[in-house]
Formats: sequence, C-alpha cells, structure tokens
Amino acid sequence: MLRRLARCDGAPIGMLFALALAGCQAKGQSQAAAPPPPVTVAQPVKRTVTDWDEFTGRFEAVEEVQVRARVGGYVTKIEFKDGDIVHAGDLLYIIDPRPFEAVAEQANGQLADARAKTELARRELDRGLKLVQTSAVSEQVVDQRRQAMQAARAAETIAEGALKAAQLNVEFTHVVAPITGRVSRHLVSVGNLVSGSDNGASTLLTTIVSLDPIYIYFDVDEATYLKNNKLWFEGKRPSSRDTPNPVQVALTGETKPSHEGHMDFLDNQLDTSTGTLRSRAVIDNHDLSILPGQFARVRLIGSSPYEALLLPDTAIATDQSRRIVFVVKDDNTVQARAVELGPLDEGLRVIRTGLKPEDRIIIDGIQRARVGAKVSPHKGEIGGKKS
Repeated sequence: MLRRLARCDGAPIGMLFALALAGCQAKGQSQAAAPPPPVTVAQPVKRTVTDWDEFTGRFEAVEEVQVRARVGGYVTKIEFKDGDIVHAGDLLYIIDPRPFEAVAEQANGQLADARAKTELARRELDRGLKLVQTSAVSEQVVDQRRQAMQAARAAETIAEGALKAAQLNVEFTHVVAPITGRVSRHLVSVGNLVSGSDNGASTLLTTIVSLDPIYIYFDVDEATYLKNNKLWFEGKRPSSRDTPNPVQVALTGETKPSHEGHMDFLDNQLDTSTGTLRSRAVIDNHDLSILPGQFARVRLIGSSPYEALLLPDTAIATDQSRRIVFVVKDDNTVQARAVELGPLDEGLRVIRTGLKPEDRIIIDGIQRARVGAKVSPHKGEIGGKKS
C-alpha cells in the first residue's frame, strides 16, 4: 500500500519539474530574441570651412579729443547738450569775447598807423632818389631814408602779426568741436572763469570721442602668433601686417558675431610680462551702438578655406583622454572611432581626422549603443541636411 502511494505522489513532482524547466527555456529564448536598440545615424556634413582664432578685446575710439580753453575768460554760453553727437566745427562754448575784441581793435589801429608811416617813408625815399641825381641831397641822406623805409615795413609786419594774434584770440573765444563724435558732459558751467593755454594749464571743458569706425584692441598669445606665422611662410594664410585680414566681433551676451571689420595693426614686439602681441582691428559701427571701453569676443581668421567633415557635439563621446564617435558598420554593428576635433563652425564641430564622408555616425541614442553589438539604425539630419 505504501509503495503504491509513492508512485502516485512522484508523478506530480516530475510534471512540475518539467514545467519549470520549460518555463526557463522559454524565458531565455525571449531574452535572446530582444530587438536591437534603435539609434539615429547620419553621414558627416562636408563643406568648406575656415578656422578662426578667438580672443577677448576692448573697444577704443579712433579719435579722442580733450576740448580745452585756448584763451582765458568767463564762460558766457554752452551750445551743446551733454552726450550729444556733434560734428566738426559745431559751436560748444562761448567765452566772453569783449576783452579780445578791444585788443583786436587796438591792433588794427596800430597796423593802420604803421602802414601810414611805411607810405611816408616810401615817398621820402622816392624824392631822395630823384634829388640825388641832381646832387641836391647826398647819398648819405638817401641811405638814411632807405633804412627808415625798411624800419617802417618791419613795424608794419609786426603790427600785422599783432592784429592776427588778436583776431585769433577773438576766434578762440568760440570753442568748436575739432572732430565728429559723441561729446561728454560739460565740465565747466556758465559764469566760471577758465584759463587759456598761454597760462600753461588750460582748463578742460569736455571730451569728444569718435564712434564710427571704432578700434578693438586684443592680445594674441605667442602660440597663435607662431602658428599664423608658420602658415604665412607656407603660403596658407596672409599676414595681418600686410593684409587687412577679416575679423568678426561678438558683443557681451551675444552667441554669434554681430559686427565685422579687418585687421589694422600688429605691434612690433611681444609684451615680455604677458607673452602676448598687441593687435588692433577696425570695426564698422554705423548704428553707433558700440562705445569705447566695451569688451567683446574677437574672431580672427586662422587658416585658408579647406574642405572639412563636421558633426554635432552631441555625437561625440569621451573615452578617458580620447574623443570618439560611434560608427555603424554595414552589418549594423557599432564601432568606436577615435577622432581629432577642430573648432566649431556654424554650430557644428570640425572633425580633423578619424572619419570618412560615407561613415554612418550615431547622432542620437549613443547611450544605447554598445561596441560590437547590433543596433537598428534610422536616418536622421545634421544641421537641417538629411543623410
């Protein structure tokens, strides 16, 4: 009876073991049949690019003038509004001209007197030259009259100079803008006494800076200078000393350059304290939006145009010290490819080495890619271009 029960109880145990084993096999088969992960692939963008070197620069005015009083006196009028745009020749200040007008009238009278004396000396000399022919006067008298004539002419010249100086002082009482630009605030108010240049310390009235065009100064590091110098020797890039190489400028807060210009000056030696070369570019500022003293990012052409392959930065991964991209081969397996990166160009990264134009690069889903494993590639776009 017990032997028969053992046979009856063993049958369900065997069936349960068989069912469990079949379930494990089914689970393994379902895991092995999992589909490859989907990724987006695209071929590198191929286009002509130019390398640019970037520096931090500061704007300075092409012309900056300190407007000072050239004659002393009381300020009677201010003819400009603080911060206005003024043009060369515009009236800025009026200094009381009456004392200088009086001096000019006096000098004019002295000139008239000198001219009258010169005319008298000329007539006396003419009479002496006629009389000496008949021996009515001696040669000595003629010589004296000739000397008097020369002295009268010299006095007339002195009087003319004094009148011109007096007229200049009258003109200097009207202080005008020497250049076109934006004027600062007035530093002297009406009623104040100002000193002229004849006292050696003329009073500063205001300042004017030109705005269009405008300079931007920046310092080029020694490594970049040597690189560009080598390219010049190889004929691959013109020197900024001889050629107005183009520059692009992005103002503070801008992600893209908004102004363009050209190189204008390179210093003749490197700064020994910083190891940099002072450089200057001229920038158009037609809208007068840039002011001297502003900072900006300067992009200077760093190569001649060349054909390059480009990828978005999101397609580039880091493997320790290497930069890599994931290439999908013909059998849809993933391969890691080491690349050498270049600068950004219109939002895409230049790939100097490591890629071919026909390579299919994973641009989306690189976190799902495993080297040597299969993926399910789908065509995507780079920079609006479908691959």
